[in-house]
Amino acid sequence: MQCLQSVQKAIAGIEAEVIVVDNASSDDSVEMLKEKFPWINVIANNENKGFAYANNQAIKLAKGEFVLLLNPDTLVEDDTFTKCIEFMNQTPDAGAIGVKMINGNGEFLPESKRALPIPSVAFYKIFGLAKLFPKSKKFGSYHLTGLDNEKTQSVEVLSGAFMFLRKKTLEETGVLDETFFMYGEDIDLSYRITKSGYKNYYLPNTRIVHYKGESTKKGTVNYVIVFYKAMQIFAKKHFASGNKFYILILNLAIWLRASLAIGKRVVTSLLLPILDIAVIYGGMLLLAFYWQAQVLFYRESHFPRYYFFLVIPCYITIWVLSVAFSKGYKKPYSTFKTNRGIIIGTVAILLIYALLPETIRFSRAVSIFGAVWTAVAMNGLRYLFHVSGMKGYRYANANKRKILIVGKLEETERVALLAQAGSQKPEVIYAIENSSATEIKNFIKENKINELIFCSRDVNVKSIISHLIELKSCSVSCKIALQDTPVIIGSRNIQAPTGVKKNTDYLLSSKFFPK
Repeated sequence: MQCLQSVQKAIAGIEAEVIVVDNASSDDSVEMLKEKFPWINVIANNENKGFAYANNQAIKLAKGEFVLLLNPDTLVEDDTFTKCIEFMNQTPDAGAIGVKMINGNGEFLPESKRALPIPSVAFYKIFGLAKLFPKSKKFGSYHLTGLDNEKTQSVEVLSGAFMFLRKKTLEETGVLDETFFMYGEDIDLSYRITKSGYKNYYLPNTRIVHYKGESTKKGTVNYVIVFYKAMQIFAKKHFASGNKFYILILNLAIWLRASLAIGKRVVTSLLLPILDIAVIYGGMLLLAFYWQAQVLFYRESHFPRYYFFLVIPCYITIWVLSVAFSKGYKKPYSTFKTNRGIIIGTVAILLIYALLPETIRFSRAVSIFGAVWTAVAMNGLRYLFHVSGMKGYRYANANKRKILIVGKLEETERVALLAQAGSQKPEVIYAIENSSATEIKNFIKENKINELIFCSRDVNVKSIISHLIELKSCSVSCKIALQDTPVIIGSRNIQAPTGVKKNTDYLLSSKFFPK
């Protein structure tokens, strides 16, 4: 919806048609599109046959001189299309244009301009050299990191998220190759454009926000397999002759990167449970040895050997499983869920203890003290992770929401009510008219703001993008409130409350920044 709102503003004064292809959405997207945007042409597919197939459907229907491929998770500036048309008219050899793309946090997206993945470039990308040496012209060649991001220039590969093309060029080169389901089709089309005698240009004097969709996430096994499979298809299509070694390397890379992705996810998910087990076991052993030496010794008794290697591990297993079932390992961490799991586990241990024969009942005191140590150990580990600032290892609601809304008073009041609807209530909400990035930055620092919301009704996309770029060093979560809708969208986050009631406890007019 936000994308179409920005497109609607950008095509003002331009003779244009907008075609939206829905790839078998499971929600009410199609009905919403027809209701909210009756002027667009909607194609509703019954199955998802991929990015290339869907775009080709629209390309075949398009009647204009130019064709734009645009992802739905984007925002375009009001003059983006005008500048692209002007550049095309002034540059006869331009077959396609890409623009400067930033993410929802204002960071430049390197896929705005790329090099052709020839064997050497692909090797640097696949084996991580491009990431290790991003400033190197040689190793960073995949994303052309050696080229100026602010300079208009000819590049080899553009992103399918925004690809402005001549219809004539597509008629000569052919449409997207539907062999690619997702990823790689833009590389293939870019290459065919250059082979046909045209050039691909990177145009930084207009920008878009690309939130980057959730269909596949970098680092996941699915992303790795889909991405490198696409590179494999491209290599077979264009470099198969005499490059069998390249194909072999790509095959190895797919399984290597997939294995690393699996390993990383396993380690990340099991790190805290393993540390819990190790720390609790160490403390329980010390406790059992102390109890044996200071209490059982005087009773001329001792723990059997299997107590240390079987009974204590059983206790720990019950505690860890109870915490897991109480969602104590779900991120962000919750002290309540962790301690609830420990209490449930302790009750279970004591019940089992009470049902055991006298001959194998050991110390109830050690079990109780062990539960206390378990609570100290588990909560202590989580606190250490939290204060260390490790990404993903933080307490839920650790940072109280301090929100700054940028827009005019009437709209900021509406958005403030929407911001309250989430499960984590804001501590305070401020509002400020659309000011300079410096003023907003100073206000963020002075008031320790951690969430920034722009009102799209009052702040145009060009200003939002400029602010995002200027404020990227502030470490705030940036979002945009859609005009005339109850939706607030951010990078990998969409808040769409179903019911909002006015709550003046959070809408503090005294906190509104003066006009």
